[in-house]
Amino acid sequence: MESIRAVPPFVDAPVMRARRRRGARPTAREWARHAGLFALTALTTTLAGMMLVVEPPEVRGRALASALDYLLYLPELYLKLTAAYLHLAFTQPMLLAQGVAFAGSLLAILTAHESGHYVACRLYGVDATLPFFIPSPPMIGPGTFGAFIKIKSPIPSRRALFDIGVAGPLAGFVIVIPVALIGLLTAHPAPPLPDGGGMTFNDPLLMRLLAKMLGVNASQMAAGPFYLAAWIGLLVTSLNLLPVGQLDGGHAVYAVFGQRAHRWLGRAAFAAMATLAVLGFVWHHSPGGFLYAVLLAVMLRVRHPQPEDRAPLGGARLGVALITLLVFALSFWPFPITFS
Repeated sequence: MESIRAVPPFVDAPVMRARRRRGARPTAREWARHAGLFALTALTTTLAGMMLVVEPPEVRGRALASALDYLLYLPELYLKLTAAYLHLAFTQPMLLAQGVAFAGSLLAILTAHESGHYVACRLYGVDATLPFFIPSPPMIGPGTFGAFIKIKSPIPSRRALFDIGVAGPLAGFVIVIPVALIGLLTAHPAPPLPDGGGMTFNDPLLMRLLAKMLGVNASQMAAGPFYLAAWIGLLVTSLNLLPVGQLDGGHAVYAVFGQRAHRWLGRAAFAAMATLAVLGFVWHHSPGGFLYAVLLAVMLRVRHPQPEDRAPLGGARLGVALITLLVFALSFWPFPITFS
């Protein structure tokens, strides 16, 4: 899933020269297309936010008497559940407000992430699209498959590659912090778990540190809309900062260490995530890690473009690289979900 001051302090004179090669401005049709995707994603994330904070309504599927009944059972049940949630949205304003809070918080994080990339591209004269927001069907994850921008022209330098790569996760992380604080301050005690167990969201380091600072026992709190948005935002940030392929972390590693280190660190990250996927399934009964391992395997197959100018990054950017590494450490948790 992909992701500030007008001129960041580590952007220097080459950026000013690159402004002569400004990328093409979006057309009215492009604005309309991207706005439409954003609006649709706002709808699906609002529904997802409602579904994450309320027990699913009771609906009945059709009787299974024929092969056709078996074929239509799940699609029909899915449509009935979606219709039931839509009914709740119109009849219970407080529930709708929680869905809007989740959607607004999550989209603020994703928008900041992708805007960081887009603004950095504009500063360097790199031609890039507006952010594409990808809605997902209701009841499938958080209502979105993330967002991304498409770069349509060569990256002029290692410095540009680094700045464009890290601007997204750093901007998104800045928004995550207040959302996480609101989530912890508005959390309520969680009801007892049912005998059959359930799903537990394991907090990354940032959430644990903020909870300790606020004196909140997060392990005994129910996950509200702001908390869930921050949790998902940190998960997206950590995945994007893995040093693989054309992920944001891959761009940063390529810019700092070069092509060979980028290749070997990407392989090492894939091996580590594949191992964590197996351990997560064995220890925590969570199959989600396999999805990430498959994603990283695909990213390893994508060739990374070479920047035109390979001038050294300089001390300021190396300092930003250390900050970015800290952001990854605060966002990443090896086993984010536990099923019991």
